[in-house]
Amino acid sequence: MGMNGKTIRLYLVNGSPTDILTAEIINWTGKIIVAPRSQLAELAMREEVKRTGVYVLVGPDPDATMRDAVYFGEGDNVLKRLTAHDKDESKDFWTRCAVVISKDQNITKSHGRYLESRLITIAHQADRAKIHNGTAPPPPLLPEPDIADMEYFVGQLQIILPALGFNFLQPKPIAIPSNGGGSTDPESPFFCLTVVGAEAKAREVAGEFVVLKGSTARKEGLKSWTSYKALRDQLVAEGKLIDSNQPDYYMFDEDVAFSSPSAGAAVVNAGNMNGRTSWKTADTGDTYQQWHEKKLAAASPDDDSDE
Repeated sequence: MGMNGKTIRLYLVNGSPTDILTAEIINWTGKIIVAPRSQLAELAMREEVKRTGVYVLVGPDPDATMRDAVYFGEGDNVLKRLTAHDKDESKDFWTRCAVVISKDQNITKSHGRYLESRLITIAHQADRAKIHNGTAPPPPLLPEPDIADMEYFVGQLQIILPALGFNFLQPKPIAIPSNGGGSTDPESPFFCLTVVGAEAKAREVAGEFVVLKGSTARKEGLKSWTSYKALRDQLVAEGKLIDSNQPDYYMFDEDVAFSSPSAGAAVVNAGNMNGRTSWKTADTGDTYQQWHEKKLAAASPDDDSDE
């Protein structure tokens, strides 16, 4: 085990996981306050939201409710900005907000603008949510030490926000590293799925099941298809599945991360499918499930003593 562990302190202000909470990483000057939009009045009573900081508005994307829509902002007084957004009909999507401030009050207006610019850029690259900001404003010119401080701040946010269930800053998984050698997750082999003429390759990266660019997927689904059908339609709408040179098949235009092997299999098959038994390793022909079980057995070889 590496020594890269992080301790995150979560404080549920009212003792409820759906109410206001604060989150901090030990030895980091930053602090995050997350609140449901319905509790904006309670949030307004907190002194720290009247400071300079950055914030993000988050809610289901009305056009594709399976993913989030987000809006990033910064302000000398974050509360004033949130109050304005609460009245703004063009941003009616948000149901929660996360406010980021510095405990030592060292964030200036320029720092806030720098953080906002970087967060918008990273979120666009991650491509996991609909970004309401458009292009990022260019980051303001800061002294070199300040840039280093703010980049560290951004790095901490990339750790703490996904741990709170916000995945919009999580980088895209790299299924085949550009350096050609080694993999981001050396344990994962390539998996193959061939079904009714569709051919797909995939790999597990950082806990996600990534179907590789160039894989094909059936267009016409089975009448009985229910699982992940809306997800397939969303991938088409986003241009991640495009027409291929075969009229009956789509092609993956980029690597696409799925939450599970079954989600990927259902999209390739255009029908319900158990991905744990249908994806097979390219080298040994084991199913995903068999590979997964072998990995588990290797990790705890003496665990069957009580059988």
